Formats: sequence, structure tokens, C-alpha cells
Amino acid sequence: MNEQNFKNHTRLVAGYHGATYLLLLAYLAGCLITFFQAEEKMIRQMAIVMLIGGFVLVGLVWYARAFALKAQDRAIRAEENFRHYILSGKPIDKNLRLSQIIALRFASDDEFLALAQRAVAEKLSAKDIKMAIKNWRGDYHRV
Repeated sequence: MNEQNFKNHTRLVAGYHGATYLLLLAYLAGCLITFFQAEEKMIRQMAIVMLIGGFVLVGLVWYARAFALKAQDRAIRAEENFRHYILSGKPIDKNLRLSQIIALRFASDDEFLALAQRAVAEKLSAKDIKMAIKNWRGDYHRV
């Protein structure tokens, strides 16, 4: 795997982010077309049932991703709080937003504490934090 940095740290999975969403969109479009072009009542009713099924699938895909990311975000917050405690003897500043903590996970131990303090003092965005990192620490296990 290539070394991670600010420019390549995002991860898109073609099968999930591309194919799944495109196929769901095509399925919903097909259901809508069938509904509006159907002349028989039975076919319209089937199109409605299929459309409802499509919306259920969209919800499943959306929430499966959202729940996995929420669990991962909680794990990152706990890991980075523990890391901060190991490096400083104190828990991480309560004024750090979750997005800032998630961005700080890429900072090396040498710059982590100073960057965490700077993030609070200057209210840095996650992008600003990532751009300020000099020694990138890759996260190769993100969902």
C-alpha cells in the first residue's frame, strides 16, 4: 500500500461508492419509469411495491455506512484520548471537536500535542489540521 499523506488519505471503494449507488439509482429510476408508463393497475401497484423496496435499500445502504463510521469515530476519539494521555499525562482537551480529533490521528507523536493545543487555540478546521501535519501517520484501517 502506498504511504498515506494529505493528498491520498481519503478512501473510495469503487464497488460501494460507485456501483452500489449507481445501481440503486438505476433501480429507483426504473421503478419510477414503470410506475408512470404502466397502464394496468396491477403493474402500477407492483411498481409502487418495488419503489418502496428501493427506498428501503437506500436506507439500508445509507445507515450501514453511517453506523460503521459513527462506531469508528468513537473508537478514534478513545484511541486519540488515550494517546494524548500517554504523551502528556492528561486527557485530551474537551474543547476539541470530534472532527479535529479525527484529523489529529494523522499527526506523529512528535507534533501531536502541539498541534492539538494549536487546534483549540486557533479553532483549526479538520482540513487545516491535516495540512499542518509535517510527519503524516497513516490510518490504513479506516472503514
